[in-house]
Amino acid sequence: MWRDNLNRFGLIALATDLTVEADAARLLPGDCRLHVTRIAFDNPTTAENLRRTGPHLAAAAALLVPGVELKGIGFACTSASAVLGPEVERAIGARAPVSTPVGAALRGFHVLGVDRIALMTPYLRETTDLVGDHFEASGMRVVTRHSMGYADDRDMAMLSGDEVVNFALESDHPDAEALFMSCTALPAVPVIERIEDQLGKPVISANLALFWSMLDQARIPAAGPGRLFQVRTW
Repeated sequence: MWRDNLNRFGLIALATDLTVEADAARLLPGDCRLHVTRIAFDNPTTAENLRRTGPHLAAAAALLVPGVELKGIGFACTSASAVLGPEVERAIGARAPVSTPVGAALRGFHVLGVDRIALMTPYLRETTDLVGDHFEASGMRVVTRHSMGYADDRDMAMLSGDEVVNFALESDHPDAEALFMSCTALPAVPVIERIEDQLGKPVISANLALFWSMLDQARIPAAGPGRLFQVRTW
């Protein structure tokens, strides 16, 4: 296995994702490198289309700089990882620790001591329920679910920071201990701190959770926006 003095990560992204690589550039430290491969995806983000990503994962993982040591591999689709569940890890294999947005969020909720969340998504309602149901099956209480109603992840990526902030504030609930903003296409990382300042509670987006988890599992210190990046599990 070829190694150097850089911390290298692999990422499997959807063909249509316009956001995740920019968020990675914001969140990964300077001694890290991200190597990205993409898999076919057909909008809209329905359960059927999300399940179709599963058969592409093994081949995509094999394309991630073969023979080079990776500190972790991420799958950048929140709703697909909720639909596929353990199939993601089985398909990608044991080359490096695997992170998904839903699994990373659950790890984040645990270290923050959060049991009750508000769920905000840019999706259609039925896709929102795929994520919400996955969290509840994993032991979380989802006290409210708010959907923006978009079917195409490219439209989700075009939302302005103000639009994300305003809908996040609308999506909160007084019983929620944290707010989760789903979808790796959602441009939420740049406004995490604005939302946390107004809500006074942790706010976690899909990409924030994903890259926090990848770094945390690799035991690489990192600084980022929001309360989640202030905690470690090691």
